[in-house]
Amino acid sequence: MSKEILIVEDEVDLAQILAEYLQRDGFATTTMADGLSAMAFLRRTPPDLLLLDLMLPGMDGISILRELRKTSDLPVIMVTARVDEIDRLLGLELGADDYVCKPYSPREVVARVKTVLRRTQPTAGVTTSAKIGGAALEIDADALQARVAGKSLELTPKEFRLLRALAGKPGRVFSRAQLLDALYDDHLEVSERAIDSHLKNLRKKLVQAFPGEEPIRSIYGVGFAFES
Repeated sequence: MSKEILIVEDEVDLAQILAEYLQRDGFATTTMADGLSAMAFLRRTPPDLLLLDLMLPGMDGISILRELRKTSDLPVIMVTARVDEIDRLLGLELGADDYVCKPYSPREVVARVKTVLRRTQPTAGVTTSAKIGGAALEIDADALQARVAGKSLELTPKEFRLLRALAGKPGRVFSRAQLLDALYDDHLEVSERAIDSHLKNLRKKLVQAFPGEEPIRSIYGVGFAFES
């Protein structure tokens, strides 16, 4: 089945060009020109990847991404003519998977779509177990799931990858750069600060699963370690 790409771009001609290039490579596409309609569509029918313009009528791209990341780890490529570093960091720290600046080659965008989809596919692996405060944590890389006493934790794919990296080597201190490598195996250039929001959410879920415990320890100025 073809992967579905949602293109949210208010420049209709540009959106159509992108759609045609993606369709030539076997993707199915939907185009939308305003943010509010796109947000409603995303809630009803999530695509496989979102190409999201930053400046949109109704609801801007950053607001869409912020709302989306509350419940979903859908792959998102931000597309914009604004190239200042603040917007770049904000988009990536909120959970964007890549960032493309206008003007761009449609072929480059298609290549980035393929790379992000490849990167976000579940990967095979082994089951890792750890004890935290007397309770068992099981990390199943084949199923892309983490379970506590047989009950699944509701983790996003990025949170799962972080947990797998940390819990796979208890006690080892990982720098932000090393944890980014666990998320972005194609060495995408991303600010190291982008890891913080994913770690914050993961820690919150682990604290809820293991009351009174804090499995992920911060080492000031160095990084993070998993305490089993």
